[in-house]
Amino acid sequence: MLVTTSELRANLENPAWVVFDCRHDLADHGRGARIYGEGHIPGACFAPVETALAGAKTGTNGRHPLPAAADFAAFLNRHGVGETTQIVAYDDVGGQYAARLWWLARWIGLTRVAVLDGGLPKWIAEGNPVTTDTPKPRAAGNVVAKPDASRVRSAEQVLAGLSSRESLIFDARAPERYRGETEPIDRVAGHIPSAVNRFFKLNLNPDLTMRAPAELRREFEGALGGRRPDQAVHQCGSGITACVNLLAMEHAGLRGSALYVGSWSEWIADPARPLARGAT
Repeated sequence: MLVTTSELRANLENPAWVVFDCRHDLADHGRGARIYGEGHIPGACFAPVETALAGAKTGTNGRHPLPAAADFAAFLNRHGVGETTQIVAYDDVGGQYAARLWWLARWIGLTRVAVLDGGLPKWIAEGNPVTTDTPKPRAAGNVVAKPDASRVRSAEQVLAGLSSRESLIFDARAPERYRGETEPIDRVAGHIPSAVNRFFKLNLNPDLTMRAPAELRREFEGALGGRRPDQAVHQCGSGITACVNLLAMEHAGLRGSALYVGSWSEWIADPARPLARGAT
């Protein structure tokens, strides 16, 4: 689930590896493509978050709804991904966009997919190459989507689970957004009742690499309070940064948790859904 910069450097010419640049800016949707054009890891293909990694918005399904599984598979196929391809995704902000591609690939049934540990900042800091060259075209891939429904939770499922302690919701947003003190993106501040805050950046070292598995396992198990990993549901503002918590749990050997893809931006679209503010 993680690939080191040295492992990627050794496989830049390996035709069995396909690299995706997932850089993005939630406040400037054109930034990712611009900075990709200014320089990227050699051979990396650009993965636009708003289209390839998200589906059509209806106004009530959140800011980054799931793409159709077949559409995401078609995107991968256009870039030469096959059933046995090693996929590597990277960004420049600690993995939040790269982890979304990682999660989507896992959701449709692929297993050979990883996030570049430390992302582009670590790659550049070590003196590794970047280029403005367009990647060479590849033969079309052969991925057939087999979406796993157990990896996804709907708003209805989350709502039904609020009265039970069978599941635990992890909210990956910054603490001040979770508490409802500020809301820079969505129209309503607060959080889903009973959700606990696990800011996605808590999983990272200062150099944006993932922290040690044992440390992460201890922290997540403490929050779970005896629940199984498959009783954890992750959310954030729109199903993006929550994927870092999913990645961190798997990195820690805690497998089986799910993503509430619509997250807070979908939750607040229905005023009948409950919300909470404050630290708990």
